[in-house]
Amino acid sequence: MNTHEARLVALRKQLVEQGLDGFVVPICDEHMSEYVGAYAKRLEWLTGFAGSAGTAVVLRDRAAMFVDGRYTLQVREQVDARFYDFEQVPASSAAAWLARHVQAGARIGYDAWLHTRDWAGAMARTLAARGADLVAVDANPVDAVWTGQPAPSAAPAFAQPIEFAGVDHADKRAAVAAWLADQGCDAVVIAALDSVAWLFNIRGADVERTPVALAFALVHADGGADLFLAPEKVTSELVAHLGDAVRIAPRAAFADALAALGGKRVAVDPERSVAAIFHALDRAGATIVPLTDPVIVPKAIKNPVEIAGQHAAQARDGAALSRFLHWLERTAPAGGETEVSASNRLEGERRATNALIDLSFDTISGAGPNGAVVHYRADPATCRTIEPNSVYLVDSGGQYRDGTTDVTRTVWIGPDAPPPEVRDRFTRVLKGHIALARAVFPAGTTGAQLDVLARQFLWAAGLDYAHGTGHGVGSFLAVHEGPQRIAKAQGAQAGTGHPLLAGMIVSNEPGYYRAGAYGIRIENLVLVEPRAIDGAEGEFLGFATLTHAPIDRRLIDLSLLDAGERDWLNAYHAQVRTIVAPLLDGADRVWLEAGTAPL
Repeated sequence: MNTHEARLVALRKQLVEQGLDGFVVPICDEHMSEYVGAYAKRLEWLTGFAGSAGTAVVLRDRAAMFVDGRYTLQVREQVDARFYDFEQVPASSAAAWLARHVQAGARIGYDAWLHTRDWAGAMARTLAARGADLVAVDANPVDAVWTGQPAPSAAPAFAQPIEFAGVDHADKRAAVAAWLADQGCDAVVIAALDSVAWLFNIRGADVERTPVALAFALVHADGGADLFLAPEKVTSELVAHLGDAVRIAPRAAFADALAALGGKRVAVDPERSVAAIFHALDRAGATIVPLTDPVIVPKAIKNPVEIAGQHAAQARDGAALSRFLHWLERTAPAGGETEVSASNRLEGERRATNALIDLSFDTISGAGPNGAVVHYRADPATCRTIEPNSVYLVDSGGQYRDGTTDVTRTVWIGPDAPPPEVRDRFTRVLKGHIALARAVFPAGTTGAQLDVLARQFLWAAGLDYAHGTGHGVGSFLAVHEGPQRIAKAQGAQAGTGHPLLAGMIVSNEPGYYRAGAYGIRIENLVLVEPRAIDGAEGEFLGFATLTHAPIDRRLIDLSLLDAGERDWLNAYHAQVRTIVAPLLDGADRVWLEAGTAPL
């Protein structure tokens, strides 16, 4: 079953055996994670699509793939159009597509451990209007036909010590217990992997690029907790770290623990908990109180120790990136480097710090037209050579014990000067980046309200980009973290309506993409911090830039920058010199100083 066609055929046979007329295959795990362990990459195994967001719907006679604007190009490169329709969300959806193609009496299956209750309810209503049924399966049919499916990771969980965490996990649990008392609840389900990791000050190696352990938790009103993770992941050091107030049980015992909560008032986050959790509590007779995970906002507001760690990680990471960019400028114009060789070199520079635990995501190393694929991932078999006189985009980051980094730089590969169009587009992206970085805004402002600042100069030229402008970032945790987000407001899209709060970290990453030609993105991480304004009537906030790496001045059309924008860039580059130059030696330091000299 080596071809995706054969896998699709096998799945359809399995659907017949299970009495189903269709099945929905998301990119997800039992924790509603964005990035998942190898065992949960069902959509990639079935279709070949390797993005981080997408869904397939398979009927007996046709199938469709659903992705957002980030993956419009990628899905067509990785998924065979002979077998799948391509649908773009939010203009389309799995429910809308099924409403057009499902027959009355059809039974459409879904795995209740991979979807939210709200999704299942909305899908069930859509299908019922067509006379069809949504059916929760007892066994996932993809797993039934996936020969060689990896087992969940058995890597041990480990403590994130107080020197990096900043707050003891007992204090964190006490805060959750106080929240439960305020809400009149007996317990809360913590299902998101990064929430579990942050709450208990533990980390793991169960999801590539995200240092989390596969675990569920129940926290009770008395401050005690039950932590569910596989026995092979539990060490004596972990037991000592957690203490007597945290009871450890096998991950497989989580469903039984839910069944024992009958008569209790249990808080559950509808956005971050799968439908199966709600089903189990309903069957048990528990009173479900739908509330946002109480860990989400405290986790997003970094404490002073986490902020200090982020500064240290960013300096270290900026030096590694600067060494890489200097190497790239020296070697790439000769035409001998590829997307993969460049990506490997950058990872090597990070590993040379002796502090890198893992990358924070698969490096996006896009040469020429591949840079226009927003979440492109280079493959050794198909990667492009980085050609002279072209645009190269690299989006990358590292996981360090003291912080998580994420940075994008777009550079010109010489020897000739960049074309006027490229310089124009790059400068418009830079102007948007600067406008957002300089923003001052009243407390209560949301990311959706700020998003236009980053797009305005592209919009003025009739241009735009099909992704958000900023996402939250964890502390040695998920590189994409909520609840904050800077993006166009689109209905109830997560994060765009949540206010930005002091202590949150968010990315600033406007871009421009010309399909088949090149991509441009400039990304720094920024810290939300208070702004003191004489005469201010109320609390105001702004951004402090955390990322330290030069911005390619060869791509800037100086005639498009005003005096304030030049001042910002000069001040930014001065900060880069101050922080990064002492970490570099010899020619690398000389290069950095030249590349960050005042305009």
